[in-house]
Amino acid sequence: MLYTWLLLVICLSGCAGPSYKYQYKAGKTAVLENGQAIAPESAPEQVHAAIAAGNRIHGLPYGYGCGHGTELDTAYDCSGAASYVLREAGLLRGATTSKAFRKYGRSGEGKWISVYARKGHVFLVVAGLRFDTGWHGQNEGPKWTTKSRPAKRYKIRHPSGL
Repeated sequence: MLYTWLLLVICLSGCAGPSYKYQYKAGKTAVLENGQAIAPESAPEQVHAAIAAGNRIHGLPYGYGCGHGTELDTAYDCSGAASYVLREAGLLRGATTSKAFRKYGRSGEGKWISVYARKGHVFLVVAGLRFDTGWHGQNEGPKWTTKSRPAKRYKIRHPSGL
């Protein structure tokens, strides 16, 4: 009961703003099957590559500072996971930090890929699915999800053309 009341107070004081909310659109939205994302057939090649990369690291453990190399790692933090997915899709060279992702690509939501970044955290939305390491205030390994997430104070960016 106290938790619900606290959420209500927090929302009344400013929950409005950007957020991620899954909305299925035929031919445009990826779906989840046994934890793996499946891209819509009509998605561009970079989206298929990004989803395949996310599937490779989905479920690996969280590791602060991990995943910033050019090889597949054994653990990932938020920016390492985002960097890996975008790099494997040919949309980023090297790796970057959550704060630096606030200046990535172009401003606003993308048609296929969006980067939600703030100082201290970053997550991706690829073909409508959220790829994130932040779960209920905990740092966990990268996963795909359809669960909504508030994005107040996040900058929303996207790769040019996507």
